[in-house]
Amino acid sequence: MEPNPEDFQEFHAIHGTNVRLDPSGTQATRIESFANGVCFSKRPLVPGEIFLVEIEEKELGWCGHLRIGLTAWNPRNLEVVPEYSLPDMVDKGDTWVFAITRNHNKVPEEGPDRAEVRPGAGVEGEGPAAGGLAGGQRLGSLGEAGERASTNHNRKPKEFFMDSHLYIDNVCIPRDKLVGRSRPGRFSHILDDLYKTNALPPTARRSRIGVLYVPKGQGLADMHIVINGEDMGASAKGIPAAQPLYAVVDVFAATKCIRIVQVEYGFSSLQTLCRKTIQKHIVHRMALDWLELPEKLKHYCKYE
Repeated sequence: MEPNPEDFQEFHAIHGTNVRLDPSGTQATRIESFANGVCFSKRPLVPGEIFLVEIEEKELGWCGHLRIGLTAWNPRNLEVVPEYSLPDMVDKGDTWVFAITRNHNKVPEEGPDRAEVRPGAGVEGEGPAAGGLAGGQRLGSLGEAGERASTNHNRKPKEFFMDSHLYIDNVCIPRDKLVGRSRPGRFSHILDDLYKTNALPPTARRSRIGVLYVPKGQGLADMHIVINGEDMGASAKGIPAAQPLYAVVDVFAATKCIRIVQVEYGFSSLQTLCRKTIQKHIVHRMALDWLELPEKLKHYCKYE
């Protein structure tokens, strides 16, 4: 199943008091504080259509990151846009919000520790089942050290060369636009895995995060969060899908500015097909430098 959206996505003209939209309506910036950054999609999502944003700017010193989800509330029917998506929007009901963290965004598929998210519930904190504060707070040395202390030795490294499409049940989405990529810097070679794979942490600049819902029958759907081309699993189940569902994005705390990334559905472009053909014949991203290709083509194949 492929969604057939009627036009490009934009942010709704109704949003939090600290949000400023650019003239195109596709970039949202929180101009002060850490809250009142709630934004909505201009129109309801089509089943299987992803609302994808890229983190453009961060603001150091705040604890917490972008929050994203779905709501059945038409923004025009809100008397006041809530200060927070979590817990304020969620407490209004018919809203499902997921708090993005640097680690532990994946929802377990099986097992006794599986995180169960009730329809209308929000998810906050370091992981699908953790609790957290609604308001932002300034990080002290302990908070910063705590985040840096997260160990990644059990995490499987992400691969640079991925399948051309992301499949979630019967929904198929071209992966090309879903993956945010870093720009190699002067000391990129020190970060060996990052340098080769160009994989970004979920909360980093240029990271891309999206939300969609997948119909499950009987008028219900599951909400999925996609981070840099990877499905995090069903973060909310049993959402009533008969009503229009808008994307809700909270430009919260350390996330300062985001922009919408337009996703094209259907057949891959000739550029994408050429890139995939070249990538099949090299071992990792930086091996592209060894090929006798135009520099612009090398940059394109590296997602730069």
